[in-house]
Amino acid sequence: MMLLLFVPIGIIVDLAEKVGKMLENDVPFGEVAYYYLDFTVYFANLLFPLFLFLSVIWFTSKLANNTEIVAFLSSGVSFSRFLRPYLIGASIVAGFALFLGMYLAPIASQGFNEFKFKYLRKNRSVQQTKDVYQQINDHDYIYVSNFIPKTNTGLKFTYEHFEDNELKYKIFADRISYVEKDSAYKLITYLKRSFNDGIETVEKESQKLMQFPFELEDLTPVQYAAETKSYGELLRFIAAEKRRGSPNIGRYEVVKLRKWSLPVSIFILTIIAVAVSSVKRRGGMGTNLAVGIAIAMIYVFFDKIFGVMAEQSNFPAVVAVWFPNVIFGILAIYLLQNAKR
Repeated sequence: MMLLLFVPIGIIVDLAEKVGKMLENDVPFGEVAYYYLDFTVYFANLLFPLFLFLSVIWFTSKLANNTEIVAFLSSGVSFSRFLRPYLIGASIVAGFALFLGMYLAPIASQGFNEFKFKYLRKNRSVQQTKDVYQQINDHDYIYVSNFIPKTNTGLKFTYEHFEDNELKYKIFADRISYVEKDSAYKLITYLKRSFNDGIETVEKESQKLMQFPFELEDLTPVQYAAETKSYGELLRFIAAEKRRGSPNIGRYEVVKLRKWSLPVSIFILTIIAVAVSSVKRRGGMGTNLAVGIAIAMIYVFFDKIFGVMAEQSNFPAVVAVWFPNVIFGILAIYLLQNAKR
């Protein structure tokens, strides 16, 4: 019910904000419909714990206002037994959320982001295009001063090959581009310096076709690349990006760890919601909802702040993702003990 109430509101607000750009860019109706289908899955996945949190507060407050919880506990039912159906429900929802985050949400995320950058953010780059430095494998490194995604072309290209921590050769080119018909790369103003037993040799050509162990488009993955991959693909992607020395590892690690932290947060927020709303208050359901929404906003604030810290700095991703759950887990235990008393 909460999803049915809030998702249409989110769609209407988003449509009101973006309808001008959609009309300006002549976006086909079919693509808009698919976009909002992806939008629904994408944001339902992000807000699943909060929807459950509000649902539990609403339902439990109704029980408390009707003095039914007092009747339960007075008849000899322990608070732990009263809590059991909530935990069973949370387990079902957490299992669905885990499946959604692992497999369905990445598909929706790809469609959502592709539409956004295709029609709504045409002038914004979705890739790192300046000063691209990557480790290709254990022996090879490349550098490109500027990368043009539309043509898969790099400017001021450098390629270094090492063996036993010793530089064996270095290739320079003013421009590198992929020639599909030859399945090779064309280097303009090619220069190669080779080093063998202290002797340097130099090779020059105006242009040269060469094979390299990389794909240009793979060297600068889009900003949302990690969000579009299932869990197995994400693990392989992160391992490859670590070998390449990608500066975005923190962002990718956050995406990976959130797939596990989100189901855990469902249990934590469920316990907090029951503990907060199981007491009959003078203000009734409104007071419980106000307290619950305040707690939810603080949780979202912590989650966003630490997530951004991990993405934009060297702050450990595991701390950034799990810190809100640890803090609110302690709060859940404290509130539960008080509720039992």
